[in-house]
Amino acid sequence: MKLSECKIIFVSICLIGVLLIASPVLIEAMHLPGGEVFSELFLLGPENMAQDIPFNVVSGHKYLVNLGVGNHMDAATFYVCAVKLRNQTEPFPNSTSQTASSLPTLYTHYFVVKNGENSIAPLIFSISADSPTNDVTVLRSITINDVECNVDKFAQYDPDNDGYYYQLFVELWAYNPSTEITQYQNRWVYFWFNVTS
Repeated sequence: MKLSECKIIFVSICLIGVLLIASPVLIEAMHLPGGEVFSELFLLGPENMAQDIPFNVVSGHKYLVNLGVGNHMDAATFYVCAVKLRNQTEPFPNSTSQTASSLPTLYTHYFVVKNGENSIAPLIFSISADSPTNDVTVLRSITINDVECNVDKFAQYDPDNDGYYYQLFVELWAYNPSTEITQYQNRWVYFWFNVTS
């Protein structure tokens, strides 16, 4: 083997070694295109399962649901969860126009979630409702995590489903650092509950 061939082999081995040693730094410096960025919003029952979410609800009793947010936004994100209440006739968020519901926020929960992680927090709620009269009941107030809100919402008796139904729902908002405002993420979750006596 000639000296020049040895030099080429030596230089090649050195370059490969430098690349191997520098590869963690190069990987960190290069930002390859990733997948879709998105956020998750979910409700779970008391045992952090998608079951046992309260359905038949009685005045004066406490009920637990767990609210969760998952972050896949490529950066730590500040989330605002707006908890709202509606009867059968009031507006949902509009997924087509990507606008939040016009109903007032009764309770707000804040999360800061690192990228690739989930965060879960309890929502403990209780209600105060009138006994039904003339096929109508009135939900006077709802307390969420010790924050009481007077709502005075009516619910008509639903003969098809045999109950007086309300819906507790949560909208997901996130802080956008480039615009410096909190924006609705077109994500919302809900559960129905039946007010019983």
